[in-house]
Amino acid sequence: MTSTAPLRCAVVGVGRMGRHHARVYAQMPEAEFVGVLDDDPVRSSGIVEEWGGQAFDSMESMLEAGVDAVTIATPTVTHRALAERLLEADVHCLIEKPIAQDAAEATAIAEAAERHGKVIQVGHVVRFDPVMRAIRSIEGLKPRFIDVQRVSPMTFRSVDVGVVLDMMIHDLDLLLMLVGAEPEEIHANAVSVLGEAEDICNARLIFPADEDGLRCVANVTASRLAFKTERTMRILSEDMYVTADFGRQCGAVVHKKDNQSKLDEIRERLRNREDLSDVDYLELVKTTPLDIGDAEPLRLQASAFIDAICSNRTPEVSAAAGSSAVRTAERIIAAARDAGSRMI
Repeated sequence: MTSTAPLRCAVVGVGRMGRHHARVYAQMPEAEFVGVLDDDPVRSSGIVEEWGGQAFDSMESMLEAGVDAVTIATPTVTHRALAERLLEADVHCLIEKPIAQDAAEATAIAEAAERHGKVIQVGHVVRFDPVMRAIRSIEGLKPRFIDVQRVSPMTFRSVDVGVVLDMMIHDLDLLLMLVGAEPEEIHANAVSVLGEAEDICNARLIFPADEDGLRCVANVTASRLAFKTERTMRILSEDMYVTADFGRQCGAVVHKKDNQSKLDEIRERLRNREDLSDVDYLELVKTTPLDIGDAEPLRLQASAFIDAICSNRTPEVSAAAGSSAVRTAERIIAAARDAGSRMI
């Protein structure tokens, strides 16, 4: 597309996430918010009353109104059918994570997008989180170990899938992006408590060796039965240590080079068997705060989607990236079952 006119954008499904997609489109100068399609007419009318556009009663009426791009924010099990219908109508799609409920459906969506020459972007919005953007801007970061924690109390939303596809999928996308490969080996355990799908899962991912023969290992935990909300990431590399708190929007980097003289001093004192019990470790280590911006991730995601359409390029969070995350999620669930986890 070469036109500079705003893209006509709509949202299918205006529940917890869809309502925010509608708001973002309505506020963006590069988008013309056309309206929403939802099974609940009261919910649809509420969005339209607040942000404009039209409350459509069917897919056909929405397509007849004319749309260039649509966000699909419906339950995961509906993603494939909706995406294929929209792609056949020459509509670009931003699909909320996960792209599909399994790898086969994810592949079908990707193939449909390729067949019709349309953009598919997957809503792995954490890639656009200011904390993640700050981490990605760190020069020379080559992860050797990554620990990710994503836990929260049960919200009773997205219960059509387990915690791996509901919550852990965010961090799987980040891990695959940071390492640049899918894991070679996976070990996992999971527990189902409230329903048929898993509510708590821990996985250990071992990635392929890089050009230096070194591997990255990741430990990732997700729970929707915790007593508090926590979203943290720690990254260890040869030259630095990164710690980040996505909930508090803060983080820091410890560079080996910035602490080399202190390290040499401590090593010498240890060799001399000195008593270092009075040394304050926190004062000893020099840290650099992450430079974290304040942009809204959902707005950045929508801008990237529209830019990919207008510039006719593959979006950063492509259908291939979304499919890779789902494949890894499926392997984790399978590994947990193989380990004896009681999952239906």
